[in-house]
Amino acid sequence: MLCLVKATDPVWVEVALNNLDALLIDHAHCEIKAATNALSLASRAIDGRMAEQLAALAEEEVRHFRQVLDELGRRGLRLGMPLPDTYAAELRTIAHRTRPTGRSPRETLLDRLLIGALIEARSCERFRLLADALAVRGERTLATFYEDLFASEARHYRTLYDLAVEAIGNEERTRERLAELAWEEARLNARLGVEAAVHG
Repeated sequence: MLCLVKATDPVWVEVALNNLDALLIDHAHCEIKAATNALSLASRAIDGRMAEQLAALAEEEVRHFRQVLDELGRRGLRLGMPLPDTYAAELRTIAHRTRPTGRSPRETLLDRLLIGALIEARSCERFRLLADALAVRGERTLATFYEDLFASEARHYRTLYDLAVEAIGNEERTRERLAELAWEEARLNARLGVEAAVHG
């Protein structure tokens, strides 16, 4: 799906459904991190139009956070403190390690945008899996919620990819770097195992 090289292990869906409360709490934290990341990227934008697009993305992530928070409230769950985000942290480390020396601020921005795009792509894939599995289980409301989020994550992926092209001014270079990072993400995804987390 999208730029992903390796599909999620089907066991993940079973683990997520059997630990839905934990998954929803992790999901809420993911939306906070996505909004924070979009705002951080906006502060590094190359122009006002890019900053506006990233600010709009942050606003949508906050809306999603509020929706997940509402679901937590309906279930009598507390948000609590976030667990360490190994997936995102390791993606950033990998990007830094594989980045040639002497890169420009724009190429650094390229990597940050592409890491964001990869995270959105993985979320998109998993929300599709969740929506389908929840529908089979008869949880129509939550299935529809994840169906809607599936479409949003696909749009977020495209936004971040397009902004990465703008950041570097070279679509071929953007595609090449995304392919490099996507292979690294696939290895990371396989190594992290299967947990009741959006990127576990």
